[in-house]
Amino acid sequence: MKKKKYYAISIIIVLLILIITIITTKLTINKELLIDKYAYELIVLKLRNDTLTPIMKFITKLSNTSIIILIAILLTIIISLRKNIKTASLIPINLGIIAIINQILKFIFQRPRPTGFRLIEIGGFSFPSGHAMGSTAFYGLLIYLSYKLIKNKTLKIISIILNSLIIIGIGISRIYLGVHYCSDVVVGISLTIIYLIIFIRTIEKKKIIQD
Repeated sequence: MKKKKYYAISIIIVLLILIITIITTKLTINKELLIDKYAYELIVLKLRNDTLTPIMKFITKLSNTSIIILIAILLTIIISLRKNIKTASLIPINLGIIAIINQILKFIFQRPRPTGFRLIEIGGFSFPSGHAMGSTAFYGLLIYLSYKLIKNKTLKIISIILNSLIIIGIGISRIYLGVHYCSDVVVGISLTIIYLIIFIRTIEKKKIIQD
């Protein structure tokens, strides 16, 4: 069973690295990405409407730094009260690491944000999406902690599904609102999944999680 799990994770990592490599290579040579074109046509031109826009603006706020920090503080306190200090410390450490990685990559690529169809204003570079990386790291870790710490099976499943939908929703909202290209989001999520696999594997080896 462990071997099957290892092979499955290895395949996922290889596929994600392939996706990241293809996109970053094309960006480096300034080649147009079809994924950006198709996502723009589908999400921006076809899906945008007055009813969906406020919903997307709400969803994207779930990845705002202030919101994530607030939730992170509350969860850190709650987990700490259960005397799982080491487990609680994983939340801020995780956020700090992914923020540093994102800023380094933005500085390296310095890709301008999309122009001409933004519904909200935001500064900084576009690639990879900081909101996609931050939300995937944060809510992705919550998925793992839900799996490890929540005893009630129903609550466990609800938490895992809800956090997964939040990650997907935030990624789509960044494209919908016109502040990121699809490739920014895809690479941001892909990179962070690889990072999370390594991060979780590390804490499991050190046996930090206390059930």
